[in-house]
Amino acid sequence: MFQKTVTNTSIASLSKTCKTLNQLKQIHAYLLKSILHETPFAIGPLLSVAATSNNDSFFTYANAIFRSLIFRNTFMFNTMIRGNVERNRPVFGVLCYKDMLNCGFLPNNYTFPPLIKACSVLDCRKFGCLVHAHVVIFGFCYDPYVGSALIEFYSKNLDLRSARVLFDEMPDRDVVLWTVMIDGYGKMGDVENARALFDEMPERNVIAWSTIMAAYSRVSEFREVICLYSLMQRKGVRPNESVLVSVTTACANLGALAQGMWIHSYAKQNKLDCNPILATALVDMYSKCGYLELALSVFECIAAKDSASWNAIISGVAINGDARKSIELFNKMVKTEARPNETTFVAVFTACTHARLVNEGLELFEQMDSLYGVEPKYEHHACMVDLLARAGRLEEAKNFIDNRMGDFGEGDANVWGALLNACRIYGNVEIGDGVWKRLANMRVGDSGTRVLSYNIYKEAGWENEAKGVRKLISDSRIQKTPGCSILEVDGVVEEFVAGDLSHPQAQEIRRMLVSLFSVMYTLE
Repeated sequence: MFQKTVTNTSIASLSKTCKTLNQLKQIHAYLLKSILHETPFAIGPLLSVAATSNNDSFFTYANAIFRSLIFRNTFMFNTMIRGNVERNRPVFGVLCYKDMLNCGFLPNNYTFPPLIKACSVLDCRKFGCLVHAHVVIFGFCYDPYVGSALIEFYSKNLDLRSARVLFDEMPDRDVVLWTVMIDGYGKMGDVENARALFDEMPERNVIAWSTIMAAYSRVSEFREVICLYSLMQRKGVRPNESVLVSVTTACANLGALAQGMWIHSYAKQNKLDCNPILATALVDMYSKCGYLELALSVFECIAAKDSASWNAIISGVAINGDARKSIELFNKMVKTEARPNETTFVAVFTACTHARLVNEGLELFEQMDSLYGVEPKYEHHACMVDLLARAGRLEEAKNFIDNRMGDFGEGDANVWGALLNACRIYGNVEIGDGVWKRLANMRVGDSGTRVLSYNIYKEAGWENEAKGVRKLISDSRIQKTPGCSILEVDGVVEEFVAGDLSHPQAQEIRRMLVSLFSVMYTLE
């Protein structure tokens, strides 16, 4: 019965229907019995199905088949190169290519994309350049798929110049090639070149829109993300999950609640709200906009809660002032499959700092490595300094920097600045004086730390020291970064910078503020 089926059906079609290893072996056994295993067109499809399957036993069997073959061809070598790379075995993919050349087989345009990807995974620029030379020698430098793989390789190695030369030399550039080049610039933070290419694109799909939005999001130009999304809507392009994540992240950072809620509604209508990455972005957006109940509601609806979603809600609860709830969520998290990571502890330490839960924070810090296997990094040590300093335990904070942070804190202005700010709050001029002198010796004091030091000395009556810092401020002519407020009005995000009158309605706003001040004065 089986033989009749094989006889009446192509080997390629039948191989694709294999669901179990036994079925695969049955087809292979038939090929062996009928001597068809010596025919590349017969064994090739079977090998392809086995090598590119997600099933570990299938791939192991594919290796066994390949090693036993007497007759091989370029297709079979390509299959094994691709299979090894897809299964995160890049070294074996490279070795397979070397065997292919040693056996006298010539590569084709299907050989190079997975091989170049292997070089990217291995982060081996030297071998990647060698493969590029082979691409040129064998005449595939103008193939769009090979070119796309090379551009992605050079972009990952931060060599945008080589990537751009390749891109400019390609005679036929499809939307994939344009998008790969834009993504390369985006990952380098070069949004100017990324946007110039995007504007030149003859056609754009949703992936291209998503790529340029992600580029702007990386450099925190969130207003541009919103503008691009509006333009995309006017062009009639339907957003995918990646676009919605970028826009939701932008809404979170701009405080654009109305726009964020519209995104949430759209995601629900199109059944995209189940995407865990988008749901996590929504949790973050609602938290930053102060709508904690909505953030918790979205979080509870996430079916498979990973570390990122737990981190978002723990951090969100913390920034909204409910430190106890934040720690409670952390305790729930450690009981699930999602393990806490570096970001988790930053969120929990922030919660402990705001609630003055010093002992709890210190205890968790000691447990990070021993209990949870997370090695404390710079930001975790900085959190401990801030925790101790804000609680008024200034001497402990100073000793923590000196004894526990080592190279982390020796020359870090932010850590010492946090301690200096606490000295100002608690009026500790002795420690504040030592911190200021250390900052001055490091030559990293900015306008904020200098003003803090001046106030500490002035309030303590140390007039000579205060005059010295005051003179330093005047001589350095450091410009303080102006304050900025972001408001959402009728779904439009407006930005107001202190002292800036460039807003088209600046005079009307000014008159309204004067009117409000007048009413407030009358009420008093």
